[in-house]
Amino acid sequence: MMYCPFFRKLAILLCVSSLIIGCSDRNTRTQAPPNIIYLLTDDQRWDALGAMGNPIIETPHLDQLAGQGLLFENAYVTTSICAVSRASMLTGQYESRHGIHDFKTGLSSSAFEATYPGQLKKNGYRIGFIGKYGVGDAKTHPKAAFDYWACSEKGQPDYENKDENGNYIHYTDLVAQHIETFIDHSDDRPFCLSVSFKAPHVQDVDPRQFIPNPRYKNYYQEVTIPEPKTANPKYWEAFPDFFRTDENIGRERWKLRFDTPEKFQRSVKNYYRLITGVDDVVGAIRKQLKDKQLDDNTIIVFMGDNGMFLGEHGLAGKWYPYEESVRVPLIVYDPRDAGIKGRKTQIALNIDIAPTILGLAGLEIPQGMQGLDLVDALKKDNGTRSFFFYEHSFFGTPKIPATEGVISTDLKYMIYTEHGYEELYDLTKDPLEEHNLAPDPDYAEVLEEQRERYKNVKALAK
Repeated sequence: MMYCPFFRKLAILLCVSSLIIGCSDRNTRTQAPPNIIYLLTDDQRWDALGAMGNPIIETPHLDQLAGQGLLFENAYVTTSICAVSRASMLTGQYESRHGIHDFKTGLSSSAFEATYPGQLKKNGYRIGFIGKYGVGDAKTHPKAAFDYWACSEKGQPDYENKDENGNYIHYTDLVAQHIETFIDHSDDRPFCLSVSFKAPHVQDVDPRQFIPNPRYKNYYQEVTIPEPKTANPKYWEAFPDFFRTDENIGRERWKLRFDTPEKFQRSVKNYYRLITGVDDVVGAIRKQLKDKQLDDNTIIVFMGDNGMFLGEHGLAGKWYPYEESVRVPLIVYDPRDAGIKGRKTQIALNIDIAPTILGLAGLEIPQGMQGLDLVDALKKDNGTRSFFFYEHSFFGTPKIPATEGVISTDLKYMIYTEHGYEELYDLTKDPLEEHNLAPDPDYAEVLEEQRERYKNVKALAK
């Protein structure tokens, strides 16, 4: 592989500049401000969706939404852990800038004002939040800022609950009830409703782990889920010593979910059942919007907060910058504009959610946001990116060794920062990330290029 140094540096400068694009021109929009519903699933990986090519999972309502809107085939998170990723979605910023590194720290009042809900409320929107807020502990949650707040006081809500009559209710159904209430009480103001499902996250303290609603128990019963190629023990054994320990949380949780064929089948099927439950809620939302004649002016955005290992590389959970962990589904549906539809290969990020929502509402994007208004960038055919910075610092070795890197659709460079251990993958030839090319002398020039690119994007993420 040969690269011209001049064009390499030029490409770096052009791509890096896309990280700091802040404003978009929405003067062409003259109609009434749209309603916006942002739907977020917890730990849904990119390929756990029929529209993304999964032949087993049943997600007809999301598949229809994808077919009618923009489906981003290369959507990623800049940090694969829920609290940090959610903060990035709210603020449009990398972890390095918003400063949320753990589960206890919340956004300050001034930081919240610059989030997409804060900006929308300032501009006359009725705002609501339902489900798992996920940024900071309950004492720091901005309840008073919202017109409707129905979030759990727990960091991880319980799947199994009782309603006011003492009857069983699954958390996904509880979230659905709150959604229905919020939409039913809509008024003359445009609204923005943020919905954060617990599904398909595990119930961490429960040995059952994934706990779907019992009414989905017959789904996928007759199916055998294929085991991933990289679930072979040799891929876990290939990790360096600092990573390959029983203290690694990814390995610890693998033993709970995937260490036998029976556990693997049960876990993945229940993971799918939880997602199918969310899909049914999406169908109910769209029906309610149509019944209330709100469907023609209500935008729906759907994303996962991070991916999920389902046994690949001998791991469970997320955190590490492999494709299973960092790639997520992303759909943007705008019924006002028939031209905003189709499958898109451009890289989209969680930091793009806030500027995209504000752009769709016709509002200026705060200078502090680092993401792109995806719709505006696609329309103008500019501002798109070809790579991005990845960072994860929570815990550190031995539980979750810290990682950083630079990711594109064809190359991935990552470094375990506490150990200086590097990995390089050619994703065009090796999409499953089986072969670390960092020690390969034939890739020495590519490795050096990726190191330079990494340094540049890291500096601009702050």
